[in-house]
Parts: sequence; C-alpha cells; structure tokens
Amino acid sequence: MISGLVFLGVTALVVAVAFVMKDLRPTRAEDRLLVLTGNKQSAAEAAKAAQTSVMRDGMSSFSESMAKFFGRIGNLPLLLEQADSPVKADMFFAMSGGLGCVGLVAAVIVHSPAPLYPVAFLLMGCLPLGWIMMRRGRRLGKFAKQLPDALELIGRALRSGHSLSSGLHVVIDEMPAPISTEFGMAYEEQNLGTPMEFALKNMLKRVPNMDLKFFVTAVAIQKQAGGDLAEILDKIGHIIRERFKILGAVQALTGEGRISGVVLMIMPIAIFIAVYQMNPEYMMTLFRDPIGKNMLAIAAFLQILGAIVIKKIIAIKV
Repeated sequence: MISGLVFLGVTALVVAVAFVMKDLRPTRAEDRLLVLTGNKQSAAEAAKAAQTSVMRDGMSSFSESMAKFFGRIGNLPLLLEQADSPVKADMFFAMSGGLGCVGLVAAVIVHSPAPLYPVAFLLMGCLPLGWIMMRRGRRLGKFAKQLPDALELIGRALRSGHSLSSGLHVVIDEMPAPISTEFGMAYEEQNLGTPMEFALKNMLKRVPNMDLKFFVTAVAIQKQAGGDLAEILDKIGHIIRERFKILGAVQALTGEGRISGVVLMIMPIAIFIAVYQMNPEYMMTLFRDPIGKNMLAIAAFLQILGAIVIKKIIAIKV
C-alpha cells in the first residue's frame, strides 16, 4: 500500500511540474496578438515551438477537460481568479492529491491508528484550498481598503470634466494592485466595445464586495436617469471609511473571543496527541470499543458545532 501511495504522490508531482512548465509558455491568444502587432517569433523560437507543439496540445486538452470538470462540481476557477492564484484548476487538483498522499504516507510511517489515515489525507489535501482561501481573503481585503481612495480619484476626475472611462484610467495609473488590476480589466473591456455597466458588473463578479456593488449600481442608475455621479462617489467613500472605523473597534472588542475560540479548538487535539504519544494503548480503546467510537464521533460533532457558535458570536456585521 505504501508503494502504491508513493507512486501516486510522485505521479501527481510530475503532473504538477508539467503544468507549471506549460503555464509559462505563451497561450494561443498571446501568439495571435504577437502576430497582429508585428512581434513575430524568430526562426529559432518557431522551430522550438514546433518541436513542443504536440505535447503542449495534448496537455492543453487535458487542462481544459479538468477545468470543465471543476466548473461542473463547483466554482473553483472563479475562486482561483479571485485569489489571483498562479495555479490553475488542474494543477490545484494535482497539488491537493499529491499532498493528500504525502499525508497518508506520513501517517503510515509514524504508525498512527488506522482510523486517522483518512483524517491525515484530508488535512494535507486541504492545504492548497486553505492557501487559496487565505490568499483570496487578503486580496479582497486589500481591495476593500483601496476602494475609497479609488472612488475619490474617479470623483475628482469627473469634476474636472473627464469621462468615467478616463476616471478608471486614473485609478489604473495612480493606484497599486489589486484595485489597479481589476479596474484595468474593466477599462480594457469597455475599450473593446463592452458597455461600461457590463464591464463593471463583470468586475463585481470577480470581486464580490458590497461597496463595489454600490458603485456599480450608482453608475448604472446615472447612465439611465442622470445625476451628479461625483457627489455620489464621495458619499460612498465616506460611508466606507466610517464603516472601517466601526469595524476596527469591533475587532478590538471581539479579540478575546477569537483567541478563546482558537484555544478551545486546538486544546482537545493537542491533548489527544500528547496522551497518545505517552500511552498509545490507552487511547486505542477509543478506536476499538464501540462506545469509544461513538464518543469520538460525538466529540468531533461538538467541536464543529462549538466552532460555528463561536464564529457566529464574534462575527458582527457592520
């Protein structure tokens, strides 16, 4: 079994490395844009591309198939886009499977109880998902903090006589990522003929932010009914800043509850591991006896329920 798991882990690692190498190559759309702009490849580069075209096409078809598969079971591609992830859906799958196999092999090597094998597999396999969620949260949080300044820049551009698209271009030039990246994509979409309202709605799909939704709604209403868009943007920016102040006070007041939740979640697991290391036979009774198995199931359920309750208590919407 260990040999089979090692084989699966190595295979997943090789596939992941192959996908990384594939992602570094120019896409078909980039190649066409290079031809249209006159930046054609040299003869050596063309020969090298011809040699690797067969393998690249095969891997591209596999990558597209995996992307469609993940698109059916969930919105993983959108999640990766929101996190600005350097990995694609197929590579994410390979990383999760490879790490899961590594965790399973580690559990076998350290002679963990057999019922903990699936737990080790799931914990290690969920590490890429946790990394993606953390990266997504940080990016969306940074976008939310940059949004008031961006709205003020657009409002000033509108007061000076510029159009809304010019205001978006000011944000692209003056502000750092991620807000400059997202506004740049919206700006390019409307340059290619997409109406401004639809371009902003597409940005809202990529960045699910309530304040950004206010901005998109204000632009849509202003396009239909008219009005002073600059004043509306200033008011939205002021509301966002005031809410951030209240949110900071709430975070300070709920800090004790959040730390208590972390301690209460980690302590039972740490005690279980410590007692198992000191007396494995004593802890194995929980896995052998039917009553012990029921106790473990109830403990796991209560742990999850407690985490949900604590999160509900400290999560105050502002």
